[in-house]
Amino acid sequence: MGNMSFLTLIDPFIRYGFLQRALLAGLFIAVACAVLGVFLVLRGESMIGHGLAHTAFAGVALGLLLDMFPLGIALAVAIMAALLISRIKEGSGLSGDTGIAIFSSVGFALGIVIASLARGFNVDLFAYLFGEILAISPLEVWLSVSLALVVLMTIFLFYSRLVYMTFDRESARASGIRVDRLDALLTVLTAVTVVLGMKVVGIILVSALVVLPAAAGLQVASNFKKALMFAVLNATMSVGLGLLLSYHLDIPASGAVVLLSFLFFGILFVLRKARIFRSF
Repeated sequence: MGNMSFLTLIDPFIRYGFLQRALLAGLFIAVACAVLGVFLVLRGESMIGHGLAHTAFAGVALGLLLDMFPLGIALAVAIMAALLISRIKEGSGLSGDTGIAIFSSVGFALGIVIASLARGFNVDLFAYLFGEILAISPLEVWLSVSLALVVLMTIFLFYSRLVYMTFDRESARASGIRVDRLDALLTVLTAVTVVLGMKVVGIILVSALVVLPAAAGLQVASNFKKALMFAVLNATMSVGLGLLLSYHLDIPASGAVVLLSFLFFGILFVLRKARIFRSF
């Protein structure tokens, strides 16, 4: 009976191509968000995903206005904003949060202005604002998987240097590591990941997909690699179960994914505070 119930639960993934595409893209994006999120949370840069998502909104609106590929335009705009944020952080004497706040507000304002110029794509714009992973196209699936793999491979190649500068920035600089360049690289990877995450949970909630799994992993892990593992587990479970809940309960997939991720974080937080769950 238990097996029958489980098979009934996962049956939509077996029967429907649109759910298979959503699951494939969602899992790869979730892994990229979780891995990157651990670095960002430990560096105190959790809000950069929020800022770049708002900036990407202007790219989406511009792509829809020009009737071009909105995801591609959003990616280009977010990467340019990421590089400019890094430049502001390095050369202006202002904190990184200041650059994030500037581009977050300006990007969203620009998106609103562009959206007001052409009123015919409001439905499409809402899809990017709130996520529409169940309608993801085969082209978007392979683009998402490919870019997520690029993000993960880049982090793997620079892993030891990124970890070093995350925990001891000044020692990393003194040892000859090009900290400023790695900062820019990490910010660009965040821009790519945020744009990919828009299809899963939308512009408004994408920063949660970056921060919540990482925060959950850091609650219970005793070292960095285990934090990555728990973050990935949280993110992938949230996406898989979120898609199933969305199908069976007829609720938005984006909301289900983020609420599940928060639920997992909350459970681990309570168990850790109650000392029921020891760090691994």
